[in-house]
Amino acid sequence: MEQIEAVTDMILQSKKIVVFTGAGFSTESGVPDFRSPGGVWDTFDPSELNYQNILRSEEIREKYWRMHRMFWETIREAEPNAGHYAVTELNDMGKLDCVITQNTDGLHQKAGIPDDMVLELHGTMQWVDCLDCGKRYPRGHAHDKMLAGELVPRCDSCNGILKPATVAFGQMMPQRETRESEERSSSCDMLLAAGSSLVVYPAAQMPVIAKRSGARLVIINLTPTPHDHHADIVINEKTGETLSRIVARVREKLQA
Repeated sequence: MEQIEAVTDMILQSKKIVVFTGAGFSTESGVPDFRSPGGVWDTFDPSELNYQNILRSEEIREKYWRMHRMFWETIREAEPNAGHYAVTELNDMGKLDCVITQNTDGLHQKAGIPDDMVLELHGTMQWVDCLDCGKRYPRGHAHDKMLAGELVPRCDSCNGILKPATVAFGQMMPQRETRESEERSSSCDMLLAAGSSLVVYPAAQMPVIAKRSGARLVIINLTPTPHDHHADIVINEKTGETLSRIVARVREKLQA
């Protein structure tokens, strides 16, 4: 496939690649996309489960935790797919600058990318934060509390409100991760966006920042995105399979 060869050559020529991933990157690991038909937002109303409502209403907190319990039971069993391992191989080759992800599943780290190289713009499912005292717990701790009968788990230290360390609707994006993502996007020589519909901001701005700063831009996604016209190459295929093929070609050419 001509596009595979072209992206392979771009990677070989690049020294500082940012990989940007969205929900479509993890669907091949069995992690459902919130927004797809049959997804979480078909069962729960995202506008109702916003941050302000979580703070003010025990009923909303109960519903929010019920939704997160469903999602966590899938996440904790999920394993990285071929795409995650392809990104890890790029890192092993010395090509990867960082991963910027909209995903909260921790699968990049599970595939071997160091924590400090993954910028999680929408937070992480792996931890739970107390909104009162700031104490952080492993996600499994809160899940155990729910299994023991707590509909809304509370902080062990101060009995404050616990919330998964993901970004809820109406909650501020994490400032450090957002700022660093902008900086990394503006200083890379290639950005590879995979599995993102590129409609949720400010995350979706990262590929544009990279392109305007002189980087090459490749978009791999099953369906078209609003930023396709910015890209040097667009491939509308499954992200894991496609990226795995590309990295395999990079490996072959490096060994030739």
